[in-house]
Amino acid sequence: QVQLVESGGGLAQPGGSLRLSCAASGDFFSLNSMGWWRQTPGKQRELVASVSAGGSTNYADSVKGRFTVSGDNVKNTVTLQMNSLKTDDTAVYYCRVVVSGVGYAYWGQGTQVTVSP
Repeated sequence: QVQLVESGGGLAQPGGSLRLSCAASGDFFSLNSMGWWRQTPGKQRELVASVSAGGSTNYADSVKGRFTVSGDNVKNTVTLQMNSLKTDDTAVYYCRVVVSGVGYAYWGQGTQVTVSP
């Protein structure tokens, strides 16, 4: 079993910044990838950004140039630095990790990010 503890999020004004962090612990040797997804009411959950164990990153087009994802393979943590926030970034953000080998994916409970004037 894998436990994910998310922190950060909250309220920001347009143009502002927030930082999300996620720490993974439990019964695994290593993680294949870590990342952040988000969801708004009535819409499917979408990928925001992810980072592989090798350091390769992937971003949604809507956040490129504004968000930065980084992972620590030793501490098993992933962070999402969100700059130049827009009201459209308002959503519940979920941490997701994929365990190496078995390929199982685990989700965090989600943290609310609200961008409002």
